Amino acid sequence: MSDLARSQNQETFVLNLGPQHPATHGVLRVKLTMDGEYILRAEPVLGYIHRMHEKMGENRTWAQFMPNTGRLDYLGALSYNHGYALVVERAMGITVPERAEYLRVITVELNRIASHLLWFGAFVLDLGGFTPLLYAFDDREKILDLLESVTGSRLTFCYFRFGGLYNDVDDDFITGSRAFIKRLRSRMPDYHNLVTNNIIMIKRLKDVGLISAEMCRKYGATGPVLRGSGVDFDIRKNEPYSVYSEFDFDIPVYHECDSMARYMVRMDEIEQSLRIIEQALDKLPEGPVMAEKVPKIIKAPKGDYYAAVEAARGTFGIRVVSDGTNTPYRLKLRSPTYSNLSLYEEASQGMLLADALALMGSLDLVIPEIDR
Repeated sequence: MSDLARSQNQETFVLNLGPQHPATHGVLRVKLTMDGEYILRAEPVLGYIHRMHEKMGENRTWAQFMPNTGRLDYLGALSYNHGYALVVERAMGITVPERAEYLRVITVELNRIASHLLWFGAFVLDLGGFTPLLYAFDDREKILDLLESVTGSRLTFCYFRFGGLYNDVDDDFITGSRAFIKRLRSRMPDYHNLVTNNIIMIKRLKDVGLISAEMCRKYGATGPVLRGSGVDFDIRKNEPYSVYSEFDFDIPVYHECDSMARYMVRMDEIEQSLRIIEQALDKLPEGPVMAEKVPKIIKAPKGDYYAAVEAARGTFGIRVVSDGTNTPYRLKLRSPTYSNLSLYEEASQGMLLADALALMGSLDLVIPEIDR
């Protein structure tokens, strides 16, 4: 029976999930048409915190827009720093020193782990478990201490510069990073024993929230959502940038297409990020962290430029059109979570409300990055 027929034959009601519901992270409203406990339609309503980042990019100099990138996905700000730096460096023909490239990878992967740890804790909290959040934040604080020592920030990082980095790292950062790798590897079995192998968690996630590979392609879903649906695609491997081609790491892929598969992708990605960081620390070259003779006033040559990076939630793409002046003529941001959220209406149809919340949590949404 179609949704329309069901709604005509049975009494339905509208339930507002949000805009301040504790099950959503950020100001997201989902307008739910319900048949008892079952969802007939889930319509995301966006725009509550829209900040016009793209228009701001067209009214600031190239350098002035860099801090904005850390305000998009504030949980994975360094990937967004990286994407913007990359597109401008391509436009300007700037070659980044090797040491800076390695440090970019190290800091981005630390930020990726911090993002996944926060998602892990918040996801389990959505499902009713409080304790894992404390474990996750305990480890995440160690990363933030490391990143704060070199960037001066703990959340909305603005560490990258066109041609390199704001400053170099010291021996304490390198020693601390190695200590953190050892610490987190010893903690991962605790996470799996406490959560992954927990029968309640398994029952809440396994075979729940099925998202096919075709649905991912239909809506442009990327990142762990796509890889949890059996598609082996990661910008770091498929379209290598920076020095990612120098490292040996795997791309976790699961074919079950359910919420558990997306959970496992992210947990495995934490371990792969540790591998990347360890290799980068071992190979870290000496030298400068800024390119020589980078113009103080950036004026990208006329043209249309694009770059994409693998952020914690999927492919972040940035397109800029330059008219040769000191501000971009047009700036367009390709938001991974916007595409991931777009499939929610179709994927949640017919689900129980409790299962739909588990599905939403498995998408790992950051609403300010959608309402950019």
